[in-house]
Amino acid sequence: MHQQLQTLSASFAQTRLWFLVQLDHRASAAYNLSYAHRIRGTLDEAAFRCALDRIVARHEVLRTCLVETRGRPRQLIREPTPFALRTTDLSALSDPIGEATRLGNEEARQPFDLSQGPLVRGQLLKLADQDHVFLLTMHHVVSDAWSMDIFEQEFRVLYAASLAGQGDPLPPLSLQYADYAIWQRKTLDEQALQALSEFWRRSLADAPSRLNLPFDHARSGAPDFAGDSVAFTIAPALGQALRALGRRHGTTLFMTLLAAWATLLARISGQATVVIGTASAGRTLPEVENLIGFFANTLALRIDVTSGTSVNTLLERVRRVTLEAQDHQELPFEQVIDAVKPIRSLEHHPLFQVMFSLRSAGSGQSDDAAMSGLSLTPFATTTANKATFDLALSLQESETEFVGNLSFATDLFEHASIERHAAQFVTLLQAMVEDDSACVLRLPLLPETEQTQLLAFNATETGFDAELCIHQLFEQQARLRPEATALVFEQEQLSYAALNARANQLAHHLVALGVGPDTRVALALPRSAELVLAELAVLKCGAAYVPMDLEHPNERLAFIAADCGARLLLCREDFRLAGVDIPHVAIQRLDLRGAQATCPPVATHPLQAAYVMYTSGSTGQPKGVVVPHQAVAHFALNRAHVTLQPSDRVAFLANVAFDASTFEVWATLLNGASSVV
Repeated sequence: MHQQLQTLSASFAQTRLWFLVQLDHRASAAYNLSYAHRIRGTLDEAAFRCALDRIVARHEVLRTCLVETRGRPRQLIREPTPFALRTTDLSALSDPIGEATRLGNEEARQPFDLSQGPLVRGQLLKLADQDHVFLLTMHHVVSDAWSMDIFEQEFRVLYAASLAGQGDPLPPLSLQYADYAIWQRKTLDEQALQALSEFWRRSLADAPSRLNLPFDHARSGAPDFAGDSVAFTIAPALGQALRALGRRHGTTLFMTLLAAWATLLARISGQATVVIGTASAGRTLPEVENLIGFFANTLALRIDVTSGTSVNTLLERVRRVTLEAQDHQELPFEQVIDAVKPIRSLEHHPLFQVMFSLRSAGSGQSDDAAMSGLSLTPFATTTANKATFDLALSLQESETEFVGNLSFATDLFEHASIERHAAQFVTLLQAMVEDDSACVLRLPLLPETEQTQLLAFNATETGFDAELCIHQLFEQQARLRPEATALVFEQEQLSYAALNARANQLAHHLVALGVGPDTRVALALPRSAELVLAELAVLKCGAAYVPMDLEHPNERLAFIAADCGARLLLCREDFRLAGVDIPHVAIQRLDLRGAQATCPPVATHPLQAAYVMYTSGSTGQPKGVVVPHQAVAHFALNRAHVTLQPSDRVAFLANVAFDASTFEVWATLLNGASSVV
């Protein structure tokens, strides 16, 4: 056993959480773990306090604080003292339950001083003689969800023993959390860390550093950790169908639900790769199963929801990703971050900003459990008013149904938007069980009644193939009218065949530079033939272009290039964008005469992003609006607003970074007309 007269190593998880709190002290209360139960029956307060005191004496981590030594945290274990329990009599109030709810929310928001402790506290609220509410709060650096269950289980046993005047009936602990932290530091030696780190580097290579969710509000600096949640249920029949789907494909319920969550995130973000965080218990050693402490680790699951992926293919992919992650879960999340080295920002979490969890039936205690003549039931508070991630989906499995909770950051989302996403998730689950051979990107997100209504509102007859992308529709025109004039710029005229061939050659060059599906290419070019050529070439790579107005200040252009995650910047020879570290490719200097004149063999889908157009930013920072191929094609070929003929000549007058240019370029070229710059 360790010596308690000195500070001891903090675990990797404690160290990371300590650093987060140092960076932003508002983060401290965001990592409070709260528990609220209503207790009905004759409560013996002395036995109640005795049980709490025994738990604190039994688990050293509940007497531990983190002190800074040479810029790093170390554990300091204090001698046993009585549990920090406050009692408040609310029985004389007109609304004791309302006041108990208010106190519960206030209690959950109160920060801890990690350097002083104690890092566990509680309140016992008296509603009536035989009606109480117990509020328990621990900081995450000394606890996790599993630990909260251990606390409750041991409290039941110790309360009964104290009530009967007995000693501690629980078996003594063979080690303490600090022993685990020391063991962890010694066991994960350099060789073990290197092997585990290499796996996570490979697994998360080139994964997007952030998920471009459809926020209602732009990020405005560091998060304020304010949150809310939307509750929903999954009907018993659908739950049974999901279990049957998993049995057919050899996936657990966790994997099946995770596949649906990944699909929804891919659909609403427009990204083919999503990274989702999930918690693992981290208790791989039997010796720590009964210990209270921060053992939980976080796994970053990279899931590719690429074009054409079917439900059964995605389930197999999620199964493999989940099992491989579990096989390498020993590496603490903070070490994963060090290994992957993602883009860091105080605005969002590294690697992922979305979480998923499933709590299985039978875990923890029942909702109405007896304890020595007392009845314990969860006491509802609104402690979901904190959010450490942009979105977090948690599901609780019961014998009859699933109860879902979708929590969100209120500085990013409105409540109505999250209600819509929760409904989309349930609709997506239903569609998955009905046809596991269907493409997940084409599964319905709206209930049938809403789909019918929406289609009625937006009924437009078009005579084009909706499965084709912009560049493919352009290629159709190039085959139909190869010699027709596509583009006029100053003294130059380009036929459809010539423009198509040049775009193919440029596309091959861009592919060789790493441009591909779901990447972004910034275009710092004026209205010109080069601009149209560049836009078409980028689309042929499966990428999206990001046009920039050269009249804008360098700071705005640098922000756009960084914000969209541009792989490279296409420009003229005399252009240089200061403040960004991405390759500049001068389009006029490229010698493409030997490049292939056929379109690169890149798989594309009409729901992929075609371009990203940035708003003015008049209400804050500019926000990139992602526009897919299908939307452009519908707009360009919709005859309801204007009819273009091959004989028409359309002036390209609009700002290149304004949506009006979409009509002047793509509506013109996809209808076989001529665009005059």
